[in-house]
Amino acid sequence: MTDYITGLDHIQIAAPPNSEAKARIFYGKLLGMKEIPKPENLKARGGCWFLCGAQEVHIGIQSDFMPAKKAHPGFTVIALELLKTRLEKADYVVSEELPIDGRSRFFTHDPFGNRIEFLEFS
Repeated sequence: MTDYITGLDHIQIAAPPNSEAKARIFYGKLLGMKEIPKPENLKARGGCWFLCGAQEVHIGIQSDFMPAKKAHPGFTVIALELLKTRLEKADYVVSEELPIDGRSRFFTHDPFGNRIEFLEFS
């Protein structure tokens, strides 16, 4: 059998209309992701894109937006406890979870109510 999948280019996280400023604060300033330019032919759709390691995080505008309560990205981090403190200081609720296979982790929600997981390998 041929292996067609070679990696992950990006994930898309939905957000409500006119929420780019909040996305830039959360994903850019708070989480430290670098914003990258959207292609010219997609700019009219709104949203913003960020670099996360070698992958991209696309914040896409959805007119009938509903937050993802179960589906979620899992971001690997260094200094999990420092990130937890940073999020709590910014008034984000953090929910600690049991570690899995050598990974400490917790969940929070982005400003739009989407579930987000952060993991650190031990």
